[in-house]
Amino acid sequence: MKKLEDFADDINKCSKCGLCQSVCPVYKITGNDCAVSRGKFVMLDGVLKGDLKLNKNIEKYLDMCLKCGKCKGFCPSNIDVCEIFNTAKYECAKNTFHGKFEKLLESRFVFGNFMKLLKRRPRVSSMAADVSVTKLLYFKGCVNNVLPKTENAFKKICSKLNVEIIERNFECCGLPFLSSGNMERFEEVRAHNLKLMDCEYDYILTDCASCESTLRSYGCENLINAAEFLASQNIKFKFKKPVKVTFHKPCHLKNDDFLKTILKKCENVEYIEMQDYDECCGFAGEFAVKNPKISQAISKQKAKNALATGADYILTACPACIMGLHQGFIVAGKKAPKIMNIVEFLAQADAVA
Repeated sequence: MKKLEDFADDINKCSKCGLCQSVCPVYKITGNDCAVSRGKFVMLDGVLKGDLKLNKNIEKYLDMCLKCGKCKGFCPSNIDVCEIFNTAKYECAKNTFHGKFEKLLESRFVFGNFMKLLKRRPRVSSMAADVSVTKLLYFKGCVNNVLPKTENAFKKICSKLNVEIIERNFECCGLPFLSSGNMERFEEVRAHNLKLMDCEYDYILTDCASCESTLRSYGCENLINAAEFLASQNIKFKFKKPVKVTFHKPCHLKNDDFLKTILKKCENVEYIEMQDYDECCGFAGEFAVKNPKISQAISKQKAKNALATGADYILTACPACIMGLHQGFIVAGKKAPKIMNIVEFLAQADAVA
């Protein structure tokens, strides 16, 4: 397990150019230089030099981060910002009361057993004898265990396809544990999930962009999101009545190249791109709890951009983003269009053929 000192060279690579300011959603709201990478790196450099200590003030600014990764993509030095901040958060949290309390809540005893109560028994399709079947190892994520709307929608569409859906008793992908600095718990679920992935499949499939991003950090290959998979299939979605849709691209979605392909497969669906469609929704799990005003301000702007399209549906590919989008409309005091995973929308088609 890495320590903050292992990232000394990366932290020093930051030239303090300030380009991160132009893409950081939090900085756009606060104008606070401690909200962006370069400001945090100044503090962490002070910690490494012994001039500062990892205290509550520094932890507050570490928590003031959406983990959207936009600064990394824009950084000339290609510094892995999120990994550094997660490590710093780990060192902050491991010796504090609230850090230990969070670890208890996230433990297998508490969080793990709670999720077990919500899980349904995994099922394995009986189509394995057909060699032409596409085998999908379905990493459903935590939300599907509570509200399986997207899971049910995907399986409904797959009933028209020659696929085998393989289910395993996966735990949470571990992203919430990374964000809180609980590295031990993250490594625990990572090892558990990787062990269950030791089976025969064509793709590891997920319908959550955050899960997909975290599984990529495991080193998993042949990952595909549900919408991307459906875009690759010889299938069309026929809607009787014309509808307008817009799309919010989650920060953790690797790419949205599938969107145009999906839309071409839809009859009576008009797509209207919202302004800054790929900007963060502002939710980001515990960020919304620890920074509610900033979270709500970002979500409110996202809601305004979506509303301006006049779309009947706002589609996305992440359950946390769905919550963030709803939050934006509540804060804005506006009636929200229908907000759902793009897979759920496709499953509502009058005909799938």
